[in-house]
Amino acid sequence: MKLGVVGIIIEGDRKIAGAVNAALSEYADLIIGRMGIPDNEHNIFLISVGVKGSNERISAMTGKIGRFSGVKIKAAVTDVDIE
Repeated sequence: MKLGVVGIIIEGDRKIAGAVNAALSEYADLIIGRMGIPDNEHNIFLISVGVKGSNERISAMTGKIGRFSGVKIKAAVTDVDIE
């Protein structure tokens, strides 16, 4: 298992945030913590997610979320195996 951080930026329509949260819920087994920060003035929402799992599962999650319109996502994953 790998340990990492996923950064998600949602721009524009707040309705997409619900779809992002639903997708995150599908991968709840990977998530060790998360924090959401709304910037209502600029209609931007930031989500930081701590993850622990295989590269394949983390990539599947980021790939699914990255396909939503108005969403940017990046993952930083350690090269240290966590047992």
